[in-house]
Formats: sequence, C-alpha cells, structure tokens
Amino acid sequence: MRQRKIAALGAIVALATTGLTACGDESGGGAGSGGGEKIVIGVKFDQPGLGLKEGAKNTGLDVDVAKYVAKELGFSEENVEFKEAPSAQREDLLANGQVKMIFATYSITDKRKAKVDFAGPYLVAGQDLLVKADNTDITGPETLNGKKLCSVTGSTSAQKVKDQFAKTVQLQEYDGYSKCVVALAAGAIDAVTTDNTILAGFAAQPANQGKFKVVGKTFSEERYGVGLKKGDKETCEKVNAALKKMVDSGDWQKAFDANLGAAGLKLDPALNPPKTFDACA
Repeated sequence: MRQRKIAALGAIVALATTGLTACGDESGGGAGSGGGEKIVIGVKFDQPGLGLKEGAKNTGLDVDVAKYVAKELGFSEENVEFKEAPSAQREDLLANGQVKMIFATYSITDKRKAKVDFAGPYLVAGQDLLVKADNTDITGPETLNGKKLCSVTGSTSAQKVKDQFAKTVQLQEYDGYSKCVVALAAGAIDAVTTDNTILAGFAAQPANQGKFKVVGKTFSEERYGVGLKKGDKETCEKVNAALKKMVDSGDWQKAFDANLGAAGLKLDPALNPPKTFDACA
C-alpha cells in the first residue's frame, strides 16, 4: 500500500512539473533562451510595408528586422509569435510582460524612455502628410489651419501639428492608420499625418495606387527603436549587436528594398541605415 501511495505521489509531481513547463514564462520569452522556447514580439498589424497582417502572415520591414534580431537571440522563425501592438498599448504590453520586444514604428522619445527602454534605432523616418492625389492646397503642416487632420490615438503626430504649425486644425483620432486612410478616401478628413514610411506604405498599396500622395515635406526626425521592458539592459545590448550585424551584412538594405522600395520612398542616406545605436541604460 505504501509503495502504491509513493508511486501515485510521484506521478502527481511529474504532471505538475510538466504543466509548469508547458505554460512557459509570462515575459514573452527570454533573450537567447532558444531551445524551442517561443518569444512574443509586438508589431503593427495595419501598416503596409512596415507591419501588416494578412491572414496568418505578418509582413513588413519591422517584421523582417524583428525576425532577424530574434534569430540572433537564438529563436528560430517558427518560435517567434507576433502580437498586435497598437500605439496606445505599447508601454503596457511591455510592462505587463505580454511581449518581450516591440518593433512597431516606435519612435524613441524622452517621455517614453521614462517607462520603457529602447535598443536601436533601426530606422530614421520623418513626419509627413498624406492627402488625396488631386489635392493642391495642402503643401505642408503650416497649410492645415481649418482642415480636418487624422492620426492615431496614443501617437504624438497630430498633436505636434497643432502645437507647432496649425492652431485651428481639427484633430480626429482613430485606433489605426488604416481607418484614417479610409476616412481620407471618403472625404471625411483632409489629411493623415504620421511618419513618411507609414504613409508611403499605404499610398503604394495596389488598391490605393493613384489615389493618394505623400506631400514630401518632412518636419520631424523619428528614430524607430526596439521597445523593451524597463531595466532589461542585457536584451538591449544583444539587440543592438544584432542590428549592427544586420546593417553591416547588407541584410538591412535588402529588407528595406523588399518592403518599401516600391513606394519610392527616399530616406536621408546620412541617417539610414543607422550606423550608431543608443547606449543601453
């Protein structure tokens, strides 16, 4: 009888241990852990050319950079899980451990660095405007007075226009840039503002070709960084090393050309691809 009880107890312990292993950790995976473990990475799902989900497939420059970095950290592509990271939720996703890293057109700012850490930058973009192709009266942010301008909740783009250029602009905010583009096509708004990379991706979509144009007058410098949980210096240093390798090998340029080359987007060659990366705190 005693032997049967001991055997039963051993089976229960084994099952409990197996269950804990299957659950994994809650921090989105560990950098460099590999070994079949998964890593959860936050990306955008609605930004063509950068982070777009169509069916079960994620595509875009952010996605390709994320895959490269994950591989350098020891995670094979099949062990990378992508989770949507809307602008307004990025800090919470990292703080709550729902993702390990975020590659989601995440501009490095002092305000954000108070809550999260950043590796990178891996791309330097600039804020611009998207308007209808036949629009002639919007030529830059200073021409937006009285106009309806769309951006995304949680981003700083629209507020920057109001604070610095057009005091009477009417701001409209949605939870995704794709909704702004739909509103622009319908005539509900006059312009969409965010980074030129994002706008170019929308303008280059097959369904949108000929409908919109990027004004082409950038008025900011947006340094896209890799968002990390505050205090994760170890991962930050590994990510920076991976980004440097991607740039030096030419794989960064290949990824950019494959995702944004068709949009005709021209970036400042003095800034892209980035040659230096911010020091990890």
